[in-house]
Amino acid sequence: MSGPRGGGPPGGKAFRGGEARSPRALARRVLDRVGEQDAWATLSLDGELARSGLEERDRRLAAELVYGVLRHRLRLDRALAIHADLRRTPPRLLTALRVAAYQLLLLDRVPAYAAVDDAVDAARGLGGAKLAGFANAVLRKVGAAGEPPLPGEARARLLVAASLPGWILDELAAVIEDPKELELAALALAEQAPLFVRANLRRGSREALVARFAAEGVTAEPVPDTDAALRLSNLGDPAQSAAFGDGLFTVQDLSAQGVARAAAPQRGQRVLDACAGVGGKSTHLAELCDDAASVEAADLSATKLALLRESAQRLGLHGIHTHVCDLLTPELPALGRDFSSVILDAPCSGLGVLRRHPDAKWRVLPAQVESVAAVQARLLDAVYEVLAPGGTLVYSVCTFTAREGKQQIGALLQRRPELQLVGEQQTWPHRDGGDAFYLARLVRKH
Repeated sequence: MSGPRGGGPPGGKAFRGGEARSPRALARRVLDRVGEQDAWATLSLDGELARSGLEERDRRLAAELVYGVLRHRLRLDRALAIHADLRRTPPRLLTALRVAAYQLLLLDRVPAYAAVDDAVDAARGLGGAKLAGFANAVLRKVGAAGEPPLPGEARARLLVAASLPGWILDELAAVIEDPKELELAALALAEQAPLFVRANLRRGSREALVARFAAEGVTAEPVPDTDAALRLSNLGDPAQSAAFGDGLFTVQDLSAQGVARAAAPQRGQRVLDACAGVGGKSTHLAELCDDAASVEAADLSATKLALLRESAQRLGLHGIHTHVCDLLTPELPALGRDFSSVILDAPCSGLGVLRRHPDAKWRVLPAQVESVAAVQARLLDAVYEVLAPGGTLVYSVCTFTAREGKQQIGALLQRRPELQLVGEQQTWPHRDGGDAFYLARLVRKH
């Protein structure tokens, strides 16, 4: 009944024209793609929104529904399971039920009838009157009964409240011993992440950018104890902001902004951004030294490095040089040796950014933590070889597992006694505002 993989409803049935362009229909398409094709929600949603022609209000509702369902899936399924056998429910019908249940249970501003009627129409498109009647009955019961009480036992209650797989909560508990803080940390991972940006101080002060945002109807709050970070409200698509086009800011999470600062690049130095990606840290390194250092940005992905070059041009930076290469091959020495600073923002499990990528809760498996930790260790050994005596190595991962953080650095220090740990930090959404990020700063002894 769920239709062909990645396609439309079975039997050639089409949604009514209005529904196909509605924010709820768009959200269902994205969620179906995540469930059936293992697509990433962010990329799939961006693609759908770009083609949708929806107004800003409807675009925001579609995004709210996609991320809300993924953040709270366990809670939603628990409420639905009282009134339906979810194991026997066709996947696309289950998606429609989840989207409606999220609106009924967790969104105050959506009328119950609108959520139910939309899901019933979607069910009718999937399987006619029988599925429509089933969806109507289930959702009216969910609306009347509300969410069932949370379990009494502490761990079970937190698993449901935070909608976390058990193994992720166990990883969290391994690094946070205090039960109160554990609860705060787990619940924060199910919240919507705030939007942080980094002011480009080479093109004006942070205060001037705040005023520029205000003129665009955007609220920008300076983050205490930082020189360039702002927390924004009401921005919408950052790329549509005139201030963005003028190169006045970069979207970057608050925790991630600490990585380049830890490297503390100086004018005239050679700096390596070893897993540069789209360049948030490379451009920050260049800005911190007034574009007067040589920043070598290396990554496996030519596509990401192309985006990095676009960002550098927009920000007015000329000292960044990109290199498509595999750090675990002989290509790395070709970049040169004796770097004053090396940043390794390593591939990781990504559990620290569940607020932004909630589908990772249901995608990442426990065995992947161990396998990615092995890659991190090899990368650390590789970049150590090009670090100059007296140079600084900054290691960071957007996660919180001990294996990828403290234990990873402890093992590195055993292998490389020439390195000295001079500082480390684990940030948390509930405590620091930014993502859950582990960062270590090491210096190679002379």
